[in-house]
Amino acid sequence: MTTMTRRFALASMSALALSASLATGAAAQDKITLRMSTPASETDQRSVALAEVFAPAVADFATYEPHYNASLIAQGSELEAIASGDLDMSIASAQELATFFPEFSIFATGYVHQDAEHQVRVFNDPLMDPFKKTVEDELGVKLLSVMYLGRRHVNLRQTKDELTVMTPADLAGVNLRMPGTDAWQFLGKALGANPTPMSFTEVYTALSTGSVDGQDNPLPTVVDAKFYEVTNQIVLTSHLVDLNYVAFSKAVWDEMTAEQQEAVQAAADAAAQAGREAQLQKEADLVSFLEEKGLEIYEPDLTAFREHVQGEYVGSEFAASWPEGVLEKINALGN
Repeated sequence: MTTMTRRFALASMSALALSASLATGAAAQDKITLRMSTPASETDQRSVALAEVFAPAVADFATYEPHYNASLIAQGSELEAIASGDLDMSIASAQELATFFPEFSIFATGYVHQDAEHQVRVFNDPLMDPFKKTVEDELGVKLLSVMYLGRRHVNLRQTKDELTVMTPADLAGVNLRMPGTDAWQFLGKALGANPTPMSFTEVYTALSTGSVDGQDNPLPTVVDAKFYEVTNQIVLTSHLVDLNYVAFSKAVWDEMTAEQQEAVQAAADAAAQAGREAQLQKEADLVSFLEEKGLEIYEPDLTAFREHVQGEYVGSEFAASWPEGVLEKINALGN
């Protein structure tokens, strides 16, 4: 199915969902039930924030009904489920949205977002309005707020004495495990490394034997996978500051009163902020943990990395769908 055909089909699904909502809304005067499906666990910071902040804030008129570990809707199908009226909320990634609207790939690209607060500034800036409108009009999904997922860094076997990474040139010849898709491999090359595709389950052994020199992941993954046992340094490249959006059914939104809409928006923003603060604190705590494990952790020349990586993307096939001037506007909102 082509992107255009898929857009048309989803627009039709959204229209049918809205008609069904209009037909039943008048009869249902009790609380709204907001079914939320996510592949994340119940203890994930995003899940906790929605359950502990969003749910109580809307409790006067809505019952928040979360479903974790993709137990209600299969991972990757949540947006279509909202469009068809089978789901009310999800936590959607820019990568998922890019499968419907390729222009969203800009928000899943190396060094586009600089940090968590930059994500918020970008999301709330007028430059996002056309992106949000497209998702509402063609998918029936309203993007309420942006949630911080974490920063990916370069994690190496070499000690800092053996290899100090300050610019992309310092990664020349470094075999860096990256996920196997073309987009991830392109990012690895843009960072200056020799990207090596490999299954995640093979990375620990590959690092211990020297089959690869390093890998890239957020700090929680480094800890969970115990990569600190087989590596000696982490370069805080922050080459991908990942995010999710709080996605909400436009049909349900349109059935709410203005006061309810205001409450839902405020609740989503508050939950996103709470989750953001918790995730940032977790990352900060893990730096201390990893240093105690003997890893050297330091920040390179981020300006050099950002300029080099963005220069690699400009003019590439990955940037072909980006609206003209948007990258410059995003950069202008940064530090």
